[in-house]
Amino acid sequence: MIDRLRPRDRAFLDAETPTVPRHNATVEVFDTEGTGFDYDRFVTLILDRISFVPRYRQRVQWVPGQLAQPVWVDDDHFDIGYHVRRSALPRPGSTEQLRELVARIVSRPLDRQRPLWEIYFVEGLAEGRVALLYKTHQALVDGVETVDLGQVLLDTDPEVRTLGGDEWSPRRRPSPTALVARALRDNLADPVSALGTVRQAGGAVLRTADHAASGFATVLSGLAGRRPARGTALTGELSQQRRVVGVETTLADHRTVRDIHGGTVNDVVLATLAGGLRAWLMTRSGSMGGLRQVEALVPVSVIDRELEATSLGSQIAPHHVTLPIAEPSPVVRLHQVSYSFQAHEETGRAVAANRLAGIAGFAPTTFHAIGSRVAATESRDFQLSITNVPGPQSPLYAAGARMVSTYPVPPLLPGRTLSMGVTSYDGRVFYGITADRDLVPDIDVLAQCVSDALAELVDTATGARPAARRGRRRSSEPGPRPKG
Repeated sequence: MIDRLRPRDRAFLDAETPTVPRHNATVEVFDTEGTGFDYDRFVTLILDRISFVPRYRQRVQWVPGQLAQPVWVDDDHFDIGYHVRRSALPRPGSTEQLRELVARIVSRPLDRQRPLWEIYFVEGLAEGRVALLYKTHQALVDGVETVDLGQVLLDTDPEVRTLGGDEWSPRRRPSPTALVARALRDNLADPVSALGTVRQAGGAVLRTADHAASGFATVLSGLAGRRPARGTALTGELSQQRRVVGVETTLADHRTVRDIHGGTVNDVVLATLAGGLRAWLMTRSGSMGGLRQVEALVPVSVIDRELEATSLGSQIAPHHVTLPIAEPSPVVRLHQVSYSFQAHEETGRAVAANRLAGIAGFAPTTFHAIGSRVAATESRDFQLSITNVPGPQSPLYAAGARMVSTYPVPPLLPGRTLSMGVTSYDGRVFYGITADRDLVPDIDVLAQCVSDALAELVDTATGARPAARRGRRRSSEPGPRPKG
């Protein structure tokens, strides 16, 4: 049986360039004290659970002449040691050292000759902790056929469970002749899809040529002594390297602001990011570089009334939000962000955050992956993508080790220097920011500004009357943006 990539999955492969790798990443930190959780135990866990996501043992096989969409085939040389890599920081490893390692790893594209994922088991962190860095191509996790591997590795209690990994052996790979013959049959049976495949292949060739021409033009400009054009703080020509940073906050602070000023925790998250961006831009130019607002794409969770929740991939939709960074009042910024979501909530399709976080086997990594896919395929213009996912408010475990933190590492989109992800988990809210290494050298300043922006909102709530008494708090938390 031939399992073809769908056109949208193939598009993520076609759009990948050295400066815009198309993979999602997440960093999870675990407390291993007294658990015996080490690299070998983690590999055993993956081998026990990987049968639930069979695509993680498949790679992409292209059809000769690109007569049809490429197919998924079992990797007959599947090597778990290649995909689950052991790494270490010099003890005791600091947060800054972990960030630098993560930045270097996420800057590199995945090997297309193998299944499109890697996990790094990072030892040497302070207090005997370990970090897991998941890195998965956007073509792999769609929320329909495949969820993120991280979703099946986490348990809700510390009991070590063995689910019984399958005795897997790869299916025989189709020969080039068989692929061509099947492609011709499929094209005759569905000429419309065949035409779409030809157009998609042609578009990929043109994009490759454009990328090469752009590189050549840059070389010529350098030889002529001309400097490349500079973009704004949020736009520019990306390099091949990244920076990452995380900000850990408390969910209680977000709820305090919500209870006093109204809206939802999600609104508080976006208002915090708006305030952080405002302060950061002012440290750069004093006038925010001429920007008065930031157009953000925030994927939101919806109820598909026709499909009625048949898949996660069908329940995430794009939503555009204007972040009012020119507004000096943190409370007014919060109300403006809150107002921008009212239309979405009034449709009746919004999903409550507590309902989403209660899904059996829920893991934020899958929802971040789907949200990044939505952002990458959005046709309307925007300057910044933000995925905000509400996670479970009780601990999760991997082979008995408790997860203490989880930071999204969202991918950058072409021409955008920043990308942001937010995950709430076990009473904390974790902000993850990815930036271009050359265009955003001051990402640490941005992280501090985000932390200060939340503190500023909390200060405005001190001693004030709860918004619920004034009738301004909405009754439900509209769930993930994916909605946090």
